Amino acid sequence: MSYPAASPLISTQNRLLGLLAILILIVVPGCAFGRATLGDKIKQEDLASLTKGMTTRAEVVARIGAPDRILQANGQEILQYYHYDLKSSSLLLLLVNFSRFNIKSDDLYVLINHDGLVDDVLYGRRTDTLAFQAWPFGE
Repeated sequence: MSYPAASPLISTQNRLLGLLAILILIVVPGCAFGRATLGDKIKQEDLASLTKGMTTRAEVVARIGAPDRILQANGQEILQYYHYDLKSSSLLLLLVNFSRFNIKSDDLYVLINHDGLVDDVLYGRRTDTLAFQAWPFGE
């Protein structure tokens, strides 16, 4: 009993499918995504509760919590609160790896004068614009 010979077209297709399967097995398991945060989110209602010249240091700490850092500058105490957000993606190949890390922070600085009252409030919010970028090159 004899079998018909495989056509060259089917043989080429099988080779291409095999190469594609090997390429997928090499590349796909090598993708990784991650996310991390540091510090508590700063709430808008907490910011609204801070009144210059009225809110005391104790009220700030009772409302927001212990500061992440306390600094001294120009006779004022500066209470710093922060929230960091990190998003990462990696392409892990056999010989070379590519990664991209994006990190942004929300920072709150509450300046306390020598009387123990809030003198100024500085707040910067950037984490809401942080995006995953799967491709490790360019923007």
